[in-house]
Amino acid sequence: MSKKLKIFIGVLVFIWVAIIAIDASRPKPVDWRETYKIKDKIPFGLYIFDNESDSFFEPQSVTRFGKSPYEFLDAKYRYKDSSYTISGTVLYIDNEFNIDNESVKELLYFASHGNTIFISSSDFPQILKDSLKFKMSYSNIFNDTLRLEVQNTKNYFDKGINNGYFIGIDSSKTTVLGKQKYGKKFENEQTNFIKVPFGEGSFYLHTQPVAFTNYYMLKNQHYVESVLNTIPQKDNIFWKIDRYESENLDQSPLRFILSEPALKWAWLLAIFSMIFFMIFNAKRRQRVVPIIEPLKNTTIEFTKTIGNLYYQEKNHLDIIEKKIKYLLEKIRNEYYIDTFSLDDVFIKRLHQKTGKNIDTITTLVHHINQLRRQTQASETDVIKLNELIEKLNL
Repeated sequence: MSKKLKIFIGVLVFIWVAIIAIDASRPKPVDWRETYKIKDKIPFGLYIFDNESDSFFEPQSVTRFGKSPYEFLDAKYRYKDSSYTISGTVLYIDNEFNIDNESVKELLYFASHGNTIFISSSDFPQILKDSLKFKMSYSNIFNDTLRLEVQNTKNYFDKGINNGYFIGIDSSKTTVLGKQKYGKKFENEQTNFIKVPFGEGSFYLHTQPVAFTNYYMLKNQHYVESVLNTIPQKDNIFWKIDRYESENLDQSPLRFILSEPALKWAWLLAIFSMIFFMIFNAKRRQRVVPIIEPLKNTTIEFTKTIGNLYYQEKNHLDIIEKKIKYLLEKIRNEYYIDTFSLDDVFIKRLHQKTGKNIDTITTLVHHINQLRRQTQASETDVIKLNELIEKLNL
């Protein structure tokens, strides 16, 4: 190693150590980002609520899931008797509503089967507003402090609050559970917590998710307890958390490094230094580039192997179910058609959106409904279904 290279590496190490020392010695500023992540200990994270949630809902068990509600609930649905294998309350807490429309429809269907949906968010999608018949409004008056009232308790909130509230609710069906008041003497009030029945179940909608964050769990935990006490104490709790907060990712060392500013900058400096060193050194020593044979395309062999496995198993009903699921998923994603009920309305909408022959669509739909009622299937059924799908040519 040359003398110049040693000096260069020494300077880099000195700068690296100096940056870490300076960053570690200064006071860490408060991070006021509204992350609503269960592993974040910053003021507007959900670390405390996550750790206390089991005691809040005891003896109910709390199941956390990162999938979309559609993916989670559809896997628990039984098509044979149109019911779910689970029951209880779906919980969602976030400042922004990040659930897709298909999942909202699934939540509505889950509630109609006698279950409960609790959502605390600053806004709600239009499909939910139309289905539950309510509207949202946003006050243009800046409020330093809001007083939130629920179950005869009064709680004061001064940071992270939003100005959303409910209007235009159907008072004959909707129950007002909580209010938010503002003004010098808190003489003005708005509705911020309601219960809306849907089918055999109910929706509990709350507009101040900041109440569940670490900052207010340390100050006004009894408010959260009062809000959660309004939820029916039955069956289990299914809490929708961020998709990327699974247990495996939380244990990743890299995730911890990137969550700490000092370690993050040290990591980035090390990466850039290594890249710069590689570029600097490559100018002087260029190794022979080896000849790499291109990878063989094994797609056909893999497909044949999978096909042989299914053929040997003779599980024709499983093949039929997968083909039907794939076809309906494609219709939902490409044509935005609800595939829950395969009836005349579905046939008409698919004909209108695709322009395909209505007799071909009708024959395929009737055949699918017939196969769903069967408990056994033959190779002939698989071939016929495949021919009808190919004839439709979506």
